[in-house]
Amino acid sequence: MSLFDVHATSPPSTPHPLGHFLSGAVALMGDSAPHPPHNLPAHNSVDAHRDARAIVRLVQCPQCSLPLRTPITLPCGNSICRTCLPATHKRENVSYPMTEDRHEAFRCPFPLCGIEHSLGDCGQDVTLSKVMERISIEVAHHRPLTVDTPTLLNERPHWQNVVDSSKNINAARSRILNGGRLLATYTMAEIGELRYDSEVAYQTMSPTGDDYQQLDLTMMGHLKEATKNELECQVCYALMLDPLTTACGHTFCRKCVARVLDHSRLCPICRRTLLMRPGVQTEASNRTLSQLMVKLCPEHVASRLEAAAQEELAMQGNQNVPLFVCTLAYPSMPTFLHVFEPRYRLMIRRAIDTGDRKFGMMMYNRRGQRQGTLGATEFMPYGTLLHIVSVEMLADGRSLVETRGLSRFRVNEWGMLDGYIVGNVERLDDVSLAEEEEREIADTTSPTPASNDLAAQLDRMSTKDLLDVGTNFVAKMRGQSAPWLHERVIAAYGQPPNDPAIFPYWFASILPISDDEKYNLIPTTSVRERLKITARWVRRIEAQQW
Repeated sequence: MSLFDVHATSPPSTPHPLGHFLSGAVALMGDSAPHPPHNLPAHNSVDAHRDARAIVRLVQCPQCSLPLRTPITLPCGNSICRTCLPATHKRENVSYPMTEDRHEAFRCPFPLCGIEHSLGDCGQDVTLSKVMERISIEVAHHRPLTVDTPTLLNERPHWQNVVDSSKNINAARSRILNGGRLLATYTMAEIGELRYDSEVAYQTMSPTGDDYQQLDLTMMGHLKEATKNELECQVCYALMLDPLTTACGHTFCRKCVARVLDHSRLCPICRRTLLMRPGVQTEASNRTLSQLMVKLCPEHVASRLEAAAQEELAMQGNQNVPLFVCTLAYPSMPTFLHVFEPRYRLMIRRAIDTGDRKFGMMMYNRRGQRQGTLGATEFMPYGTLLHIVSVEMLADGRSLVETRGLSRFRVNEWGMLDGYIVGNVERLDDVSLAEEEEREIADTTSPTPASNDLAAQLDRMSTKDLLDVGTNFVAKMRGQSAPWLHERVIAAYGQPPNDPAIFPYWFASILPISDDEKYNLIPTTSVRERLKITARWVRRIEAQQW
């Protein structure tokens, strides 16, 4: 497989933290790429003279073949010019997350994707725009220095993409241009005479036979220096590792985005709300920036991968997350604990001393049922990772601990450490927003259910209407002064959130129903499905069938 034959991918699905970048890098290297991640770029050093056509293709729009202008990076990770976005259409049967900028959508023009993208997910790629601007400056600077350095460029189209070349007198173009192969190829693309998927045959026109290789090397060196700083992550201030572009157009390391979303839903630069799933495992990497870094900065990429691999090894040696078997806890919600058992006092103290301040909260397996491969454990297999917000130490060694939920997880293996349970856990995240929207469309366009079929009735409701079932019920109960909505409860957990992703967790935190019912929210990986669960609670309470 050629390095530059691949220009569209479907969203990645690998759960490995480096998987998105590494899988893209392997595709870039070709089938003979070595497997160790930190060796990938070292065996792919770019040759500015030999690979001139391939380098220029990196910054060409796959749609119009011109160098990218006001580039937009799509949710699938591919980039095109803003003017090359397909015509949009109004979205139907989607109510979540239906912010004002998500009413319009278009079908992705990349054949290997082809799904519907929301226009609101397609902001201008700030980093790629800056890279293209620096490239333009370098090109403008080098042109006056390369007069009388002619090279003949003959385009070699992929003929299978030309329907009838006899009717197209410009099917294959030729140009004599100055500047060496790299600059001449860029110029040919800039004037619109080099198709994205075409190759180029070069022939020097120098009377002395000079092929101007030194010009290519010099320009490549300047391009590397000019673009390197633009490829730094504005969270960790290192070269981006597995670059991920947000809907607002800012790009960071994938791991940096995941860390930000653990504590905030705002972009670190523009403070716009990020409609991304925590963990960002379903989000596609920025393909163009990944390719540019591998080609322009192979040594720096190798160094970053080496450091990341060492970090992964360190994390693998510390996979035993302390688990507190006590009660239910939910992401984004507070959990207040009175810690008095010596084993858990030790666990909390260690979590604070290490600076991690995290532990997992698990619900008791009250019925003693076997939990798959875990066996007959005293805890249920799904739990919530908590962050310690504050600790009040009492004179007798007990403590009052305030925590907040970060994310959900599943325990894969477990053991004992000094009396408390530790586990090897796997993070659990929701399906992508695109899949969430597809589920809503499928549900709401299904046949009308029988009037007494509660489950089918809820299935056909929009996500917004499912949320309204819960919020309207809360408003009704507050009007009736329900004790579980006392002012002290609201002070602790806040007002009912209008975010469909958070409302089920808030509702379950205060509703006086059995923990066995509430636990069903934890393993569920869809906002819509969790809202169906809470809507069933409401309907059953209202019908007094609980």
